Amino acid sequence: MKRIKEYSTLFGVEKEIDLKLLKKSYRDLVKQWHPDKFQDGDPMQQEAELQSRRIIDGYHFLVSMAPETKEKNLPAYTETITNAAIADYQHKGLLLEITFTDGNTYEYFGVTKPIYLKMINAGNLNRFAKRAIYPKYTYRKSKRILQES
Repeated sequence: MKRIKEYSTLFGVEKEIDLKLLKKSYRDLVKQWHPDKFQDGDPMQQEAELQSRRIIDGYHFLVSMAPETKEKNLPAYTETITNAAIADYQHKGLLLEITFTDGNTYEYFGVTKPIYLKMINAGNLNRFAKRAIYPKYTYRKSKRILQES
């Protein structure tokens, strides 16, 4: 949740992620912080490199959570949560990352430790997740994929 708020503030898309506004803000920030804008040896060049990486990461992160992106990917997401079982999961802070047997990985934001503990102690992980995780938490598809051993 902290990451969502941080990037939303950076790009000025506090309420709903609007792709047009996000893209315009992204372009403006890239122009402002592009490392080539600073001379070699300029103390701001290193800061610009860090900021430009943060801007690029934030842009891709927010695009993956935009309503248009989620709507476009809804059939694939529904297919995964309906037909694939949970292969692996990790919880860190308020982030729950679930990897499915079809190879897809999704991140769920705002999942508290008590909810996570209920999930891992549930008799059926998949049934618990379908009732208590998938419909209730903000999610995005992660770039990680299931590694076959």
